[in-house]
Amino acid sequence: MIHFQAVNNLAILVSGIILWVLGAIWYSPALFAKPWMQLVGVKREPGKRDGLLLGMTASFIGGLVLSFVLTYIIMWSNTTGFVRGGVVGVLVWMGFIAATALPQGLYEKKPFKLFAINGGYWLLGLFVVGGMLAVWK
Repeated sequence: MIHFQAVNNLAILVSGIILWVLGAIWYSPALFAKPWMQLVGVKREPGKRDGLLLGMTASFIGGLVLSFVLTYIIMWSNTTGFVRGGVVGVLVWMGFIAATALPQGLYEKKPFKLFAINGGYWLLGLFVVGGMLAVWK
């Protein structure tokens, strides 16, 4: 029987915000916006922001859900400390992000660079959020 303990809702909210802000920075023109847009075939048209609000909202909600689930994985594994929590985050990335996204990209004949950009965001994000959640229970 899986036991659902009480969780730190503030830690989950902060984790969702961290992932959202990291995504905004990661996919900004200062970092990977241009190569990512080129790889997925998005053309930036000045003044047009179709889908931006919906995508950003979905990204924030997804970050909250991911943080909620990662919180339980960290709790069930009795993980403490930032580095150990970060390792759990990396393991989650390996098992649920990389293990699914890489083969899918290969089937779809997408460039590895696209996996590196998207996967790199989740790798860094899960390490940071995993570490934070393990410390801030």
